Amino acid sequence: MSMYAYWLANTGLTVHKLTGLMTEGIGAEELYALQESQMKKIRVLDEKDVEKITQSRRHWEVQERWGKLQEEGIGFVCVEEARYPQKLRQILAAPYALYYIGRLPDETRKSVAIVGARTRSAYGSQITGKLARALAQNRMDIISGMAMASPLMAIAPTPWPMTMGIDADAHSGALEENGDTYAVLGCGVDVCYPKRNRYLYEKMQDRGGILSEYPPGTPPLPGYFPQRNRIIAGLADYVIVMEARKKSGSLITADYAMEQGKEVYALPGRVTDALSEGTNHLIQQGAGIFVSVEDFLQELQLQPKNITTQIDFRKNLLEKDESLVYALLDFYPVGLGTLIEKSPYGLVEILPVLERLEQKGFIQETIPNYYIKTI
Repeated sequence: MSMYAYWLANTGLTVHKLTGLMTEGIGAEELYALQESQMKKIRVLDEKDVEKITQSRRHWEVQERWGKLQEEGIGFVCVEEARYPQKLRQILAAPYALYYIGRLPDETRKSVAIVGARTRSAYGSQITGKLARALAQNRMDIISGMAMASPLMAIAPTPWPMTMGIDADAHSGALEENGDTYAVLGCGVDVCYPKRNRYLYEKMQDRGGILSEYPPGTPPLPGYFPQRNRIIAGLADYVIVMEARKKSGSLITADYAMEQGKEVYALPGRVTDALSEGTNHLIQQGAGIFVSVEDFLQELQLQPKNITTQIDFRKNLLEKDESLVYALLDFYPVGLGTLIEKSPYGLVEILPVLERLEQKGFIQETIPNYYIKTI
């Protein structure tokens, strides 16, 4: 079945037409064997569809293409197969097929889609990483889109080389705890996009998978990303939007999730922050309010796994001057001048304190003379 379904998925027929064929009870192998005159009698196909099928059948070497796909280590599953993700069967315009590197999500495990802005704040990054780690500790899968920002927007630490953006923070947080995480791409699974996420892309193949409805080699065109968001929402049991501008693609994911009857949460933010416009709007529409990692875990009846205890223990290791300066910082960058103004220390005294805090992993200098908390 898979070999001919792979051919059918590459004929250029829309999801609507492919679904119509299944409704008519016409499988891929049966369609491949039909004469052109017989295809013209199928109600869901018009002349252009028949032309696409006949042209594809004429130029597509089914066995050769199928063999090459397997040689490249790319998995394929169509909606007619039992191993097709059951969660996706429930959504409108379910993809006819999925390509994957790694493995498909485990149907016995709960999953959370964490999405948000590429140019996220340090605050959004920290909360996302903390949540992803906690969910991974509780054996929940993380679904996202592997998106990242320009390297010029790097304002928060991560253990993974060159990973930025809420999506990348979510994936890397899960990987830190050896959890399973899945990226749904708006291109072929053999196309690492963005390229700077190569390390993350390769790591996820061992701890989850890379998924797409688009055939291998498909470039990352803008129109593909809104479409893939329905799959991100479809694979998840819960969807959390961490940060989003007013017209963010993350809001499309949230809309799909609401249409699918999924629970949607949003991280509230200051009304003056552009990155909070989208999430605050979602809350206005009725999305759940993401108050804290601990609160969300409790709502899901999960355990925090001593996250707070570990952080409190580390804070006890701080010297008095370090604790005082640390208390003045936030997950938003605070300037050196502000720290000097609010603390009893001058420039000469405060610089060694900041250096020690950074060495201990409590803070990071995001840009020269601006600091954020990291825990």
